[in-house]
Amino acid sequence: MRVLHILDHSVPLHSGYSFRTRAILKAQEAMGLEVAAVTGPRHTALGPGEEWVDGLRFFRTETPPAAPSPIGEWREVKALGRRLDAVVGAWKPDILHAHSPVLTALAALRVARRRGLPLLYEIRAFWEDAAVGNGTGREGSARYRLTRFLETRAVHAADAVAVICEGLRRDLVARGVPVDKIKLSPNGVDRTLFGASPPRDEGLAAELGLVGTDTVGFIGSFYAYEGIDDLIAAMPALVKRRPKAHLLLVGGGPMEEALKAQAQASPVSGRIRFAGRVPHREVARYYGLVDILAYPRKRMRLTELVTPLKPLEAMAEGKLVAASDVGGHRELIEDGVTGTLFAPGEPEAIAGALAGLFDDRAHWPARREAARAYVIRERDWAANIARYAPVYRALTGRHPLGLAAGGRA
Repeated sequence: MRVLHILDHSVPLHSGYSFRTRAILKAQEAMGLEVAAVTGPRHTALGPGEEWVDGLRFFRTETPPAAPSPIGEWREVKALGRRLDAVVGAWKPDILHAHSPVLTALAALRVARRRGLPLLYEIRAFWEDAAVGNGTGREGSARYRLTRFLETRAVHAADAVAVICEGLRRDLVARGVPVDKIKLSPNGVDRTLFGASPPRDEGLAAELGLVGTDTVGFIGSFYAYEGIDDLIAAMPALVKRRPKAHLLLVGGGPMEEALKAQAQASPVSGRIRFAGRVPHREVARYYGLVDILAYPRKRMRLTELVTPLKPLEAMAEGKLVAASDVGGHRELIEDGVTGTLFAPGEPEAIAGALAGLFDDRAHWPARREAARAYVIRERDWAANIARYAPVYRALTGRHPLGLAAGGRA
């Protein structure tokens, strides 16, 4: 069976989105499926119109002329639709698998109907809520309502829908989507990349000033909703209770300069390190320096509905995890068993939770083992990817170009 994925962007760009996609495609290839992907105009990495990255085949879409919203977005949908139609004609997939945001679904729907192909639409977050979280949108605005309307229409029009967590599924059911149309495909960990940490890199620790320290870390993208400002604000109280405490921040993003300014103004600025963005293959070295990974997401619709990927990677690496008590984290973390939850948006609560963990080293081995066992049992990509197979079979079996009509097995 040939599966053509339709994406916003992909590797070599670094994001949770692109890493999840890479894991899906790699796992599907290992299952014997033929896979390829088309990326939309928002894939900004320079490269040819067709290229292989990490052994995976990608078809790129040219960026249309810029225009004000919503004309600009409509041009993107049209450009992606044209590129997708050409790829479908040449590569001849059995099924289309579009991944949010909704722009990819709108382009894919038109091509699917024209070509008589089934379409699975996978939602990782609602675009309108992601815009609010990124500071580019406002909840309840005209644009927010329009995007939500388009998302709902796309979900109803697709042949099947996949979501990464229960929060998104509940929201869609509340919009009138039949529950049996929605399939759960949760975030998982590629255990070929995570779970076999190298020995602690003492040279890197010395370079970053982290020898003999109690190290808290955040590894990920620096968006406002991640709450890294609250983590920085918690450091003075944490240092007061744990004099050897240091904070290591690995990554980058829109909030980077503001966070650096906040850290510089902190009375414990010497305890806060920014490592910058690092290649994905190097991330394990930084995990190896951290005692506790902290994820202080703020409370909002996005974080209540959507489960993040990074805490799972930390658990797979055998690290302690402390996170804010929001819906997306509660779906992954059992407080006191696989991780620690603290009140969101409260630096004092963050400091108290982290200090409590440092004071309770005797229980670290059991906590680490419980977290790692959870990832292996519930969140291993090798097992999660199998959830797509019955959906693909059902959809291709009732479409004229699918398996029931003599398509590829």
